[in-house]
Amino acid sequence: MDLKDSLSKFKQQQERCQLSLASIAASHASTTKPKHRAPPINAPSAPARPAHPIKFSNDTERLQHIHSIRKSPAGAQIKLVIELLYKTRQAFSAEQINDATYVDISGNKAVFDSLRNNLKVHYDGRCFSYKSKHDLKGKDQLLDLIRGHREGLAIVEVKDAYPTVLEDLQALKAAGEVWLLSNMDSQEDMVYPNDPKTKIKIDDDLKELFRGIELPRDMVDIEKELQKNGMKPMTDTTKRRAAAQIHGVKPKAKPKKKQRGMTKRTKLTNAHLPELFQHL
Repeated sequence: MDLKDSLSKFKQQQERCQLSLASIAASHASTTKPKHRAPPINAPSAPARPAHPIKFSNDTERLQHIHSIRKSPAGAQIKLVIELLYKTRQAFSAEQINDATYVDISGNKAVFDSLRNNLKVHYDGRCFSYKSKHDLKGKDQLLDLIRGHREGLAIVEVKDAYPTVLEDLQALKAAGEVWLLSNMDSQEDMVYPNDPKTKIKIDDDLKELFRGIELPRDMVDIEKELQKNGMKPMTDTTKRRAAAQIHGVKPKAKPKKKQRGMTKRTKLTNAHLPELFQHL
């Protein structure tokens, strides 16, 4: 039965109940009214007291809200359920999810199958719970995972492991346990382990030599230098620019900078990685 039909029948039942109760109250008042002398014929009659209608609890808004949720697309209902599982990090049965979100998983096969096969949802046959890529419970386990990825770990892979993971990453960075860096090409934030065993003393001459190397300004030149030294670049700027020209996207022309003398900035050509050289 459609929810609108249910609402219409519910209102009709309320009206019938009001009429029945009003008639019962009127008949009860006439039978229990104490006897008294009839008033004189010419005496003015007292105005009749209007009967107050009996008020019932109005649940129409809640029923309309439930109706709007259950008639919404399956994707919207799945999003509500996943948000509940993510925020609470608890296991919910289908009945508990219905009570919390009004999403009727048992009565909607499409929603049930999508949740059961969702990569972010774990279903044990009875209850649903949130499933992150890495099952971490706190900062210690997070640090162990980062140390196992010496080539770097994308923060997006762990940011939903538990609610305070981003705060723990900042705490590990402040403690000198990890480095947080951004990939300039993909704009992806990475976290790297900071192994204290790698800290060695470097001569001042080697430091000056390292800081005096001027890096190419164009990514194409940087990629060529990497290939000359037997390293495979993680980016392909030439291919990306060619694809942009095919689709009609013109690269922004960089303004030419005036040649200036050696300054503190030009000497520190690797200043975009300051955390790597704090111990130098």
